[in-house]
Amino acid sequence: MSITKRVFLTMSCAGLLATTPMAALAQDWQPRRPIDFVIMAGPGGGADQIARFIQSVAERYDLTNRPLVPNNQGGGSGAEALLHLNNTSDPDHTILVTLNSFFTTPLRQANLGIDIQTFTPIAMMGVDPFILWVHRDSGITTMDQFVEQARSMNGEYVMGGTGTGQEDSIVIAFMASAYDLEVTYIPYDGGGAVARDLAGQQVMATVNNPSEAKGFFESGDVVPLLAFSDERMPGFPDVPTLRELGHDFSYYNQRAVVGAPGMSDEAAAYYQTLFTQIYETEEWQAYLESESMSPLWMDAEEQRRYWETQVETHRALLAQLDG
Repeated sequence: MSITKRVFLTMSCAGLLATTPMAALAQDWQPRRPIDFVIMAGPGGGADQIARFIQSVAERYDLTNRPLVPNNQGGGSGAEALLHLNNTSDPDHTILVTLNSFFTTPLRQANLGIDIQTFTPIAMMGVDPFILWVHRDSGITTMDQFVEQARSMNGEYVMGGTGTGQEDSIVIAFMASAYDLEVTYIPYDGGGAVARDLAGQQVMATVNNPSEAKGFFESGDVVPLLAFSDERMPGFPDVPTLRELGHDFSYYNQRAVVGAPGMSDEAAAYYQTLFTQIYETEEWQAYLESESMSPLWMDAEEQRRYWETQVETHRALLAQLDG
């Protein structure tokens, strides 16, 4: 069981979303106050970086009459953000940047009472792969060396991540099973904090998205060992994939925007038009390339079908993780 680009791309439409019907609806509604732009993770992680980049594009082109106001709500593996949207008194002014914890957190925390199908599809902006990173001072430059070192420490090899059941923990669990590794896993509130602590040598390895580790990679603090993508990434041409090494597994993180439950059709059309415009900008397309993300678009109906598929996919992955 893996999440490949094909899983994403077969759900996507052949071209970009047609904007004319949405625009007709959206003309009847405009935000009346600042837009609560909730981020399902802590500061510095991939979702946080994306939200703030989107905010800058919207401001550059004056695409909204009220500002997008980033609001980090990363507690409880994203539970804080989901509850914030679920309970908002103003659904027309509340939107969320999601990752795959949009699927996993309600599965692992059923007591939250979150039904993601009540949320409002806005935009799928792209998908993000994962890379295994170590610190340069470890002296490790290959996967064979990593496996040898981790095995030699008998469970005391320390890896950081964003919490059990989160995206990186799923990837780490598969890798550990594939290579018969036992590691110690330390949870953090977001991918930014995970990347910083690897650079500071508080942990020995991480599984981060390229954007989260980019600054530390460019400064030479961290070394990429393995990509969990379908094929090698253009930005990391020398980094092999897990598939190349004989294990049929890849995993991508969705980068999507959803609206609160109860959002009006007019507000949903406004945001769908807005994020279509942002997706089509040269800036967003360049951002996808620079951050090693894959471009993707889904309309609202395709997103809802995709949510159903991903809930079942992650239910199976979490069962393997817990088993």
